[in-house]
Amino acid sequence: MKLNPYLNFPGTCKEAMMTYAGVLGGEVVAMMTYGDMPGENEVPDDLADKIAHARIAIGDDLLMASDAAPDRFKPMQGVSVTLNISEPAEADRVFAALIEGGTEIMPLTETFWALKFGVLIDRFGTQWMINCMKPE
Repeated sequence: MKLNPYLNFPGTCKEAMMTYAGVLGGEVVAMMTYGDMPGENEVPDDLADKIAHARIAIGDDLLMASDAAPDRFKPMQGVSVTLNISEPAEADRVFAALIEGGTEIMPLTETFWALKFGVLIDRFGTQWMINCMKPE
C-alpha cells in the first residue's frame, strides 16, 4: 500500500502543480482539463480550462490534485503535506521557495527532534511541514 496526497484548488491547480514540480524536483506526468475529459457530459464554460486531474512524480512518490467546482471548493483545514528532507540547506531552499507569497506558521528552526522544522501555508492555500531530522 502507498499513500499520496490529493489536493484541491479553486482554479489555481495548474499554476500550483507547475510550481510544486519546480520546487520539489518533480515531473508533471498528467495534466487534464475538464474540457479534455472523454464522454458526452457537458462541461460548464467556467470549468472547461480548469484541471480535472494532475499528477506529479517526485522520486517514488506522487502528488495529485484538481480544481474543484466553485460550489464544491473548501479551503484546506486540519491537514499538512509533510516533506522529510535530509539536508538542512535543501530544507532552507524548499521552505523559502514555498513560502513566497504565503504565510509562515512556524519558522524553520531547530527543534528537539529536527535540525530544521517549519510550517507554512503557501500562496495556493496548501499547508506544508518541512522536516529535516537530526541524525540518530
